[in-house]
Amino acid sequence: MTTSDSLIAAARHLSAAVGKLKFAPPVTHIYNPLDYAWTAHELYLRRYGNRPKRVIFVGMNPGPFGMAQTGVPFGQITAVRDWLGIQARINRPPKENPKRPVLGFDCHRSEISGERLWGLFQQRFGTAGEFFREHIVMNYCPLAFVEESGRNRTPDKLKPRERERLFSACDEHLREVVRILEPDWLIGVGDFARKRATSIFAKSPPRIGQILHPSPACPASNDDWSGKVTAQLRQLGVWGK
Repeated sequence: MTTSDSLIAAARHLSAAVGKLKFAPPVTHIYNPLDYAWTAHELYLRRYGNRPKRVIFVGMNPGPFGMAQTGVPFGQITAVRDWLGIQARINRPPKENPKRPVLGFDCHRSEISGERLWGLFQQRFGTAGEFFREHIVMNYCPLAFVEESGRNRTPDKLKPRERERLFSACDEHLREVVRILEPDWLIGVGDFARKRATSIFAKSPPRIGQILHPSPACPASNDDWSGKVTAQLRQLGVWGK
């Protein structure tokens, strides 16, 4: 089995595991892009997960205008289509909140987090192939949680019992991803992902670091985010000059 095949099998297993979970209000809609956007996600893993990686960047969960639309972590549409070269038919979730429709590559909203993250990688590495030679971007949790109002609810805000069951499945998946890709580094994109990585790999490699989350909801990210993150990665020793 190839590295990509192993990642694809692990993603299918994760999708099935979290698909059995139930979530109570205020969550009213669950979006699982490993289901309705599977074609694009499989393309991502097949094309870019085809070798071990020195660095895995780990995000929290799909954003409403990123992976929820494209099936790719931090999947800002322009970046996924034009830089990663991935475009596929995206189906609709079985239960969709009309205030947060899944329009796939026809969505006209841009996920700023993905725009910043992939923009930095494009600026530094030029081509997607050069970036993915040693790096990959994965999400810890594959589900997006939507309230009746259309508001996004992040996994850390779920009820304790819901978090426990969800995190158990996601922890298992991240362990499997690390086993497959054998990275030197896990880099949490934000505090949540770093804490989850630390809790899983507290007594064993890989090394764990954190970068500033690119979300505009984080005030520090709205002033030279790419410069700050480049400095963080250099200080950790993940990137050279």
